[in-house]
Amino acid sequence: MSEQNPSMSLRSSFPDASQPLRLAQIVSRFPMVTETFVLYELEAMEKLGVTVELYSLLREYPKVVHPEAEKWVRRAHYFPFFSPKILRAHWHYIRRNPGRYFRTVAEVLRGTWGCARCFGAALAFFPKVVRFAYEMEEQAIQHVHGQFAYHAAVAALIVHRLTGIPFSFTARGSDVQSDGHMLKEKVEAADFVISVSEYNKEIILRKCGSGAAEKIHVIHGGVDVDRLSPHNQTECGSRLGGKIRVIHGGVDVGRLVPSSKCPAAGNFRILCVARFEEVKGHKSLVEACRVLKEHGLPFECRLIGDGPLVPQIENQIKRTDLCDAVFLLGARPYNEVIDEFSRTDVVVLATAPTANGKREGIPNVLKEAMACGLPVVAAASGGIPELVDESCGILVRPRDPAAIADALQRLCDQPALRRRMGIAGREKIVREFNLNLSTAMRAELFFRGADGRRSRQRLADTTLTEPALVTQPPA
Repeated sequence: MSEQNPSMSLRSSFPDASQPLRLAQIVSRFPMVTETFVLYELEAMEKLGVTVELYSLLREYPKVVHPEAEKWVRRAHYFPFFSPKILRAHWHYIRRNPGRYFRTVAEVLRGTWGCARCFGAALAFFPKVVRFAYEMEEQAIQHVHGQFAYHAAVAALIVHRLTGIPFSFTARGSDVQSDGHMLKEKVEAADFVISVSEYNKEIILRKCGSGAAEKIHVIHGGVDVDRLSPHNQTECGSRLGGKIRVIHGGVDVGRLVPSSKCPAAGNFRILCVARFEEVKGHKSLVEACRVLKEHGLPFECRLIGDGPLVPQIENQIKRTDLCDAVFLLGARPYNEVIDEFSRTDVVVLATAPTANGKREGIPNVLKEAMACGLPVVAAASGGIPELVDESCGILVRPRDPAAIADALQRLCDQPALRRRMGIAGREKIVREFNLNLSTAMRAELFFRGADGRRSRQRLADTTLTEPALVTQPPA
């Protein structure tokens, strides 16, 4: 199929697209090795001519930092929890409109009461978010967007209350599934809400009422289909037919040579890229690997990621005698993850709902694998069925290691099926989960909101000057 960049044609349709848009994006933490989707959305948005200012509630210091994130770390706005600058910002808004300031304080504390984590975060972050508002006004920001519906969306709401700058936020998964504090207030005050899945939209409507339907836009998160592409024969095994692309941060053909990093020749290669937490289902995947070993299947399963459950999974691997088949690789930069895609036969995500209601949205790693022409095995949970169907992968019940093992055995036994699924998956990603397309759709919403605000401002300015014109004596 033809793989064209859809963002160029959409950009020309943006309202008042000749006017540069100044957008502020608020995130809870930056940089985050597990949130590459935020990083690459920022990159793609600026390619469309949008000036993006990044505000982070917390500064992270991860062991692994993606190279592309380094410039955003230098550009990002970070503030301590308290400082003279923060104090001056509070005094500014108290003097300008004390009623608005104290109503905002009351709204946030009242809205987060009853959730210790939410209330504590509100107390901790409110001082610096007021400084965010002050700086955004100085920068002539036209729209504020919160990444995730949790702390970042509350911060965006605070900025909106203090400044009048319109805001929006993206609902991605557990941020709307496991907790609903202030969700209704945020949705009502926002210009619009972006949901990455129909599943999340349904949850928001259940919590906020059907009247919010027109505000919620389902825009699937996209991946870079140029950088993530199928590969042909490598030294580590055969891949889906196609030309290897040697690009910055992508696959370096010279590195794909036999080494201890490559799976053993002849082994069926399984890959899982996920943070080690309950919702990702590592326990079920390792148990499925035990079943495969019992059945005599030669395989290697490589687990990329970090997180609180690493010790438990490591003990499970040792206890089930899988140290020669299941390998913990830790967190890895994005270019190394792409390299791993080129060496694998299937990507697995055995996600499962948690006791507190946490579920997946539509995990980016599945999109990335499919963009690389790989079949996927995933649990039918959250928004995953919106991405994976029988044409491009195999869905299993959550917490069902036997079903995962059966799916992997089937894909191992049928290389032609793997190829067909890989081709279909790639086509689906290019068509429906393309970063260029999804970013253009987001940008169109931002431009419309900013254009509407400019129109309202022009109308207000006209209204203010009309009486003067009427009463002006003739020359």
